[in-house]
Amino acid sequence: MPIAIAAALLAGACFAAGGVLQQREASARPDREALSVRLLIDLAHDPLWWLGIGFAFVSYVLEALALSFGPLVLVQPLIVTELLFALPISVRWRGMRMTRREWSGTVAVAAGLAVGIAASSPSAGRPTAPPADWATALGAVACLALLAVATGRARTGPARSSLFALGAAVVLGTQAALLKATVARFEHGVAAALESWELWGMVAAALVGLLLVQSAFEAGPLATSLPGIDAVEAAGGITFGIVLLHEDVRTGDRLIGVGVALALLLAGILVLDTSPLVSRLQRVERRQRQPEVARTAESAGPRARPPR
Repeated sequence: MPIAIAAALLAGACFAAGGVLQQREASARPDREALSVRLLIDLAHDPLWWLGIGFAFVSYVLEALALSFGPLVLVQPLIVTELLFALPISVRWRGMRMTRREWSGTVAVAAGLAVGIAASSPSAGRPTAPPADWATALGAVACLALLAVATGRARTGPARSSLFALGAAVVLGTQAALLKATVARFEHGVAAALESWELWGMVAAALVGLLLVQSAFEAGPLATSLPGIDAVEAAGGITFGIVLLHEDVRTGDRLIGVGVALALLLAGILVLDTSPLVSRLQRVERRQRQPEVARTAESAGPRARPPR
């Protein structure tokens, strides 16, 4: 368990570094590239974005290490400590400072997850689940992700970023569960892992999650997307752990602590989403995006230029 906790915390730090770098580059892309493969193609030309992807890769390796020693319901919430690193760095990078409001929202999200872990006292379960159970769970995830993305496309501003982040988090929670199952397959050899559907399902979820995360980063500041991604991804991982993998959490009087944790999470996300600083960051990133839009229109030819 100590190895699982240490690896999960290091994974959170790497996720934080990767998220800041990816969001910085994605926020400069035009709105029309959201949810399109073109967004990933253009980002692939940015060295800083690749550095962010490198940090994300290291974090997944650390997450896999943590999952090989600890249950999903413990590891996923611990990774959310990235909030304590990513948001201050992102805001400072834009030449601003977090106020008491943003710090309280960030700490509330992290504290909510810590309280939830302490109250539930998670323990290990089975490494994977029957295909029929997976099919039901994946169908529910697909419906939730599609609903979030479709709603986000009809919105603008921070709400658009938050809804895209919600869709991404649902998919990433699934990816974490598939990663846990894939780690178990590797215990039976590389060939067994390569032949398992969980490995390739994890790869597919990673690709879809990557597109949705970058679209959320492109649509708004890190403060509107990262808290939602972390909270919902952790909740999804816990749900998968309990329902699919039969990982045990304590109930009874401890449900009061879980309720407090949920209240802290929701309050923290609401505080951050409605922060005036977030609105200022949104305006800064939109101004940053204008030169990139102009260069894209110019390179596309006369037809791409707006009429005078």
